[in-house]
Amino acid sequence: MAPYIKRRNILADVVPFVGGLVLSLLVGWVVFPMLLYVEKPQPMNFSHAKHGDQVGLECSNCHFLRPNGTFSGIPKTSDCAQCHEYRQSESPYEAVLMDEYIDGDREIPWRVYSKQPICVYFAHAPHVKMAKIECVTCHGPKNTENVLPAYLENRLTGYSIDIWGRNISGFKSNSWDRMKMDDCADCHSKRSAPNTCFVCHK
Repeated sequence: MAPYIKRRNILADVVPFVGGLVLSLLVGWVVFPMLLYVEKPQPMNFSHAKHGDQVGLECSNCHFLRPNGTFSGIPKTSDCAQCHEYRQSESPYEAVLMDEYIDGDREIPWRVYSKQPICVYFAHAPHVKMAKIECVTCHGPKNTENVLPAYLENRLTGYSIDIWGRNISGFKSNSWDRMKMDDCADCHSKRSAPNTCFVCHK
């Protein structure tokens, strides 16, 4: 007579597995990012829409390439003072700009969304002048931005969430959704640009 073989209850095996998987995804995609990133305030708001569409400034008016090819980056307070010699509106942000920074002769301590890791070498000149890449390709449609997005800083690295991307799954729908290495490599490949390690890493 054949020995009795007890049939396993498949449901008893599947339910703990599915439950563990769901819990892992919940911790990894919801709880962990909440703990990993901390929101830090910008010193004041800045409206790209107002300065762009309403005033008529181009990106290069404030973020320009110097004659030697280096990038000016975020404007200095003295650059802002060229247009803001006196108050032009009742905006509380302009009041902060004038009182605390221009009149106080202080630089605005902006938190930079696109600051790259120290091991990365990035120059705007070859991308703007040689490759003719538009600002919107990497930075998004800033001309429609009235309020600065929340600045979320990685507690471990000190870099903005915008480098990894705000979608923790890694999916992106726009070229400006993140600034990861594989995004740069994909762009270089599509444009037949040099793609070896030391092109971007120092």
